[in-house]
Amino acid sequence: MICTYRVRAAAEDEFRSLLARHWTTLHDLEFVTDDVPLVFRQLDEPTYVEIFTWVEGGFERAHEHPEVLAIWEPMDPLLEERHNRPKWEFPRYRPARLDS
Repeated sequence: MICTYRVRAAAEDEFRSLLARHWTTLHDLEFVTDDVPLVFRQLDEPTYVEIFTWVEGGFERAHEHPEVLAIWEPMDPLLEERHNRPKWEFPRYRPARLDS
């Protein structure tokens, strides 16, 4: 999963506090793998990218779990649409083989 969050500048500290709990909560609930997530911040604006891997069924279970919703719901008002892009994006990827 590659998550992109476009954070309102005035809300960055509050967002970072929620993001700091995000993967740990998902991991404690066994919704994601043990691989530590990668988190990046864009240099010129508060846009964050978080990369992690769901366990099978974790994505679906997370959307119903109150501990996860207690992080996701307060995140929403901290984000904004920017550059004609949604406030958050969650495209799903899988590893791609580059050899024949």
